[in-house]
Amino acid sequence: MKASTFVYPWDVNGDPEAPGRIAALGVPQVTLAAAYHSTRALTPRHPRHRIVTAEHAAVLYPTDERWEGRTLRPYPAGDWAPGDAWGEAAAALTEAGLEVHTWVVLAHNSRLGAEHPDTSVVNAYGDRYPWAPCIAQPATRAYLVDLAAEAAVRPGAAGTELESLGWYGLQHLHAHDKTGGVGLGEAGQYLMALCFCPACREGYGAQGLDADELAAAVRTALEPLWQGAPDEGSWTGVEKLLGEGTAAATRAWRDETARTLQEAAVTAVRSAAPEGFQVLLHADPVTHHVGANPGVDPAHILSVADGVVVPCAGGPGLLTPFAEQGRDGAVVAANLTVVSGMGGSPGTLAADAARARELGATEIRLYHAGLASDGDLAAVREGLSAL
Repeated sequence: MKASTFVYPWDVNGDPEAPGRIAALGVPQVTLAAAYHSTRALTPRHPRHRIVTAEHAAVLYPTDERWEGRTLRPYPAGDWAPGDAWGEAAAALTEAGLEVHTWVVLAHNSRLGAEHPDTSVVNAYGDRYPWAPCIAQPATRAYLVDLAAEAAVRPGAAGTELESLGWYGLQHLHAHDKTGGVGLGEAGQYLMALCFCPACREGYGAQGLDADELAAAVRTALEPLWQGAPDEGSWTGVEKLLGEGTAAATRAWRDETARTLQEAAVTAVRSAAPEGFQVLLHADPVTHHVGANPGVDPAHILSVADGVVVPCAGGPGLLTPFAEQGRDGAVVAANLTVVSGMGGSPGTLAADAARARELGATEIRLYHAGLASDGDLAAVREGLSAL
């Protein structure tokens, strides 16, 4: 069962021991960040630092001429990943015998939203989500497709994993996040994710909805949740709050918007990539889910991409809808957290991987070799050796 671990360039660059240490885990592959959102990351073994602060979403390599004269363009990294940080790290990891794939975060960019507020998702109350570019807007879609192609196909990369290629919503884990005071469940999160920017308002109109009436209906539906009423969760909860017809129309608009963006991005990556380049998407099998693992239709996405990386922090149940498609050669990778301080369980890796395989996983992903403690990495080595 093939395993790959996630790594940042700053975990490797400046630490000559890092490539060998990662290879010694027993993984044949690393998934190395090439475009990433803002973060504050621990580097527990680096000889020069212990904390890296990536101040904004950035590409971790030099961009090319495709961005000249464009308003929406990727931001270069600061001193946390200068120059061709991805290329430097990839070369060191390749020399250690590891196959390197890119890790590309797309529709999640707070700086883009701060500098170009009109690109952001706007909820039914008129609040903007600067971390969440609206994927319905033509200029934003063009930016995301070109970013996917450029960031994915770096020299020496054998494949890519595209994260956040779909709708983003309220969930963000923003700096000093204070949004947990009201426990919104699945239905509430969906309603808070509905966008009312001009492009989306037009899209709702094409589905037979009046955007102003829809926004009012969303606010009315959310009011009991703000007052503490339980969120019934699931899609039936959305239908109960909005009405079946209205809920279905919103979902039709959003599903089509995400689906066509995913198709365009994968096509662009394949056009730029060499023969045999693998393209995977981080994905959830429920189309109305939003976030880093956006909802997709399993049958459709496996007809477009080479496979998916599926979040399994809450258990491996999300694997089954993808595995049930039975597409020969499709990758269904279970994403397992192995950082105990972030809720992971490196000590049960062998059992967790075996269970994931029973439910149809063909590979595993390990989050995250750079963030894990020495004890966590020792448990990973032991777990992988038992597979």
